[in-house]
Amino acid sequence: MCRPMAFWSPAVHGLLRYLETVRFPAPRLVGTHGNQEILTWIEGESGSDGWAKIVPEDGLRRWAAFLRRYHDAVAGYRPDPTSRWSGGPGGCGPAEVICHGDFGPWNGVWQDGQIVGLLDFDHAGPAVPQFDIAYALEYAIPFRDDNECLSWLRYPAAPDRRRRIEIFCDAYGVAVPDNVAQLVAWQQRLVLQRCEDLGRQGVEPQATWVSNGSLDATRRWIAWTESLQI
Repeated sequence: MCRPMAFWSPAVHGLLRYLETVRFPAPRLVGTHGNQEILTWIEGESGSDGWAKIVPEDGLRRWAAFLRRYHDAVAGYRPDPTSRWSGGPGGCGPAEVICHGDFGPWNGVWQDGQIVGLLDFDHAGPAVPQFDIAYALEYAIPFRDDNECLSWLRYPAAPDRRRRIEIFCDAYGVAVPDNVAQLVAWQQRLVLQRCEDLGRQGVEPQATWVSNGSLDATRRWIAWTESLQI
């Protein structure tokens, strides 16, 4: 599979090589050709099909446990401190790992109800693990209103968000944060800032999102998240 490279690609390639050494199920870097990277293909269901996989509680548990598996796999990786990631340059601080940065259900690969791969490390970078946890919670709980859950996110009924938070945190192996809504909103603001920064650099699709006002939806989601009492 060929994908276009960006300024963060060398750092991501180093991460993918490390994940190969610890046998974590991610695409393997085959090589590069011009401005294209060549990666192996992981067979299974992903993309929009991934949303439905985490609606059942057993799928939610697998998704949370898979994030913990990734964090455990990458815990020993210490990249060059001059590495350039999509969110900025740097190596890992004492409490940081290389977070996936985009741990949404669209980036999981499923076969027969099991997760067999994790895709798209373009927004990986050093951060505390809570960033990935909060990002995953945003989409797995989800932190979207009931109408969107029913219309777009494959939920047959309005989700019991508190129960789903408890299930996710139990499966990951962490206590439910006291301020879980604020934790998710913190992560949303960081993602918004990253999108704005990349957009100003002319990186697509973020440049288009900035110019056409698409990021206003993110600001509304942040406000909605902050209003929740969970």
